[in-house]
Amino acid sequence: MALIVQKYGGSSVSDVAAMKRVAQRVVDTHRAGHKVVVVVSAMGDTTDELLDTAAALTDQAPVREMDILLSAGERISMALLSMAVNELGVPATAYTGAQAGIRTDSHHGRAQIVGMVPERIARAIHDGQVAIVAGFQGISDDDDVTTLGRGGSDTTAVALAAALNADVCEIYTDVDGLFTADPRIVPTAKRLRTISQEETLEMAAHGAKILHLRAVEFARRYGVPLHVRSSFSEKEGTWISDSPAHPDLKGLVPDAALADPQENLMEQPIVSGIAHDRSQDKITVTNIPNTPGCAARLFAIVAEVGANIDMIVQNVPVLDPSHANITFTLPEGDAQKTLEALEAHREELGFNELRYNPNIGKLSLIGAGMRTNPGVSARLFGALSQAGINIDLISTSEIRISVVTKLEDLDRAVQAVHTAFGLDATESEAVVYGGTGR
Repeated sequence: MALIVQKYGGSSVSDVAAMKRVAQRVVDTHRAGHKVVVVVSAMGDTTDELLDTAAALTDQAPVREMDILLSAGERISMALLSMAVNELGVPATAYTGAQAGIRTDSHHGRAQIVGMVPERIARAIHDGQVAIVAGFQGISDDDDVTTLGRGGSDTTAVALAAALNADVCEIYTDVDGLFTADPRIVPTAKRLRTISQEETLEMAAHGAKILHLRAVEFARRYGVPLHVRSSFSEKEGTWISDSPAHPDLKGLVPDAALADPQENLMEQPIVSGIAHDRSQDKITVTNIPNTPGCAARLFAIVAEVGANIDMIVQNVPVLDPSHANITFTLPEGDAQKTLEALEAHREELGFNELRYNPNIGKLSLIGAGMRTNPGVSARLFGALSQAGINIDLISTSEIRISVVTKLEDLDRAVQAVHTAFGLDATESEAVVYGGTGR
């Protein structure tokens, strides 16, 4: 018997038929002798519809009320799924994030989990029930409903798995696991059988939408094995773990995933996958004094407005080393407030102008095998060159190379690099069952 946490995304519970299919899978898992905790997202496009309704009423909705509104989608899902599971003869009880003991800070819309007290969930599964929890939400010390940000149901599931000491957390979506690239762009992308948490963190941080970044961080911190798979098929998905030889996973994890990863180094690919991101903008601060403390002050101003910086490049002209251009990328939602803040401090910073470009795309090549394989950069840049794609910015880590291109070139860039590194599957194309990727 194992304790399994299952998370179902919006596409997996999008309508009554999908809800019944998920209920049957939950019941089958329970009847196989396992204890089951389920985390659900809002049905289909419910969250977007709620946002549109709020926008039709006001341009400045109070953040507290927005959290109350947006948490309703997951509550609808949890109640309906509980009804469906009960209808199949297995006792199930639905819980809000607060009832499940998920404590957060007070940052509405992007709350962080600060504590887990899942006593009611533990009692329910001990009594033989299925516990069904609304994802994406918790409760603050002020007893206000909070939400964790888009994709937060993944984080809810992994946090519950960690707090309950679950054997595995299954993330159900509308594709058959993690792929070497987004199958919507590269239909010949291969499904990854296993991948490390380190590589998955890089994938999630640089545009891969299949898993929420904070969920992977939780899994790595608390040693929670993840299994990403489709709720639309019975296929084996992708196992994510830095320590796959978990003694309690016999019968849940395929033997190949339980093997010592050090025994199969010869089989490990140089590159595990390619992530892409369309949601970044670029800002260039021109002719700023190249003196100690100037860049520090610039990014302190950016930090004060809560903007998250991704890539940074500083160029110092040979003819005038006393000044520099500083270029950085950031999420599109942070661009306007950052531009306004920098403009307000133009005189203090002493720059000439701000250049803003929203039409960029980022491609990231990720793989632990890159550590010991020379020539990866040459192959990457050669593939982009042959495809006629120009590179704007470059950033690297030990297991990642990221480049920024024109937004219109991004899909072609992903396809060209995927082929250049031999990642194309020859047997069959990847299947996207629901069309959303979550």
